[in-house]
Amino acid sequence: MLATSALIPPLATWHFLRGVVQHRRVRPWRGLPDLVLFDRDGTLVRDYPYNGDPALVTPVPGTREAVDALRARGVRVGVVSNQSGVARGLITREQVDACMARLDELLGPFETVQVCPHGPDDGCSCRKPAPGMVKAACAELDVDPARCVVIGDIGADVEAAAAAGATGVLVPTPVTRRAEVEAAPRRAATITGAVEQVLAGEW
Repeated sequence: MLATSALIPPLATWHFLRGVVQHRRVRPWRGLPDLVLFDRDGTLVRDYPYNGDPALVTPVPGTREAVDALRARGVRVGVVSNQSGVARGLITREQVDACMARLDELLGPFETVQVCPHGPDDGCSCRKPAPGMVKAACAELDVDPARCVVIGDIGADVEAAAAAGATGVLVPTPVTRRAEVEAAPRRAATITGAVEQVLAGEW
């Protein structure tokens, strides 16, 4: 396990750099994206680690208004969420689905919801910073990843976006590491600010 864990930072860097190399020739685009994907815990809702209780699904202030502002402009919205509590045996997939259903009641409807139930040592292609969930969401909705924005609260969200060829925006929280904040090419103080960047329409 220790050997596998030691590989995680290099793997994250590899996903990020591969995305940069693959997509460095993509021209900047103007206007609105076709899709905005949000991280769930710490971005859309308050982060209760390994939460399996729908009653604790509490939106971050301003989130409903921000998401609705995207919908009002014709931008599709979705969720991409690491849920390693399933792999760790702390919550069940049914609990995750129940929390996602509550999220949809409070902030929905979301047009795509992607969940990674794996742990950090599983080596899957979906757990952020790997690009699997971002790519799967784009494929489900027939969206070019280059026309997608990912908004999240940690470096893995931004790295997953870059690895998929999408644009990442970091909205730091007190748990976001300083190095992640400094490395993020795009940042916003709040989810409202991040959506305002998106709606400004120039990337």
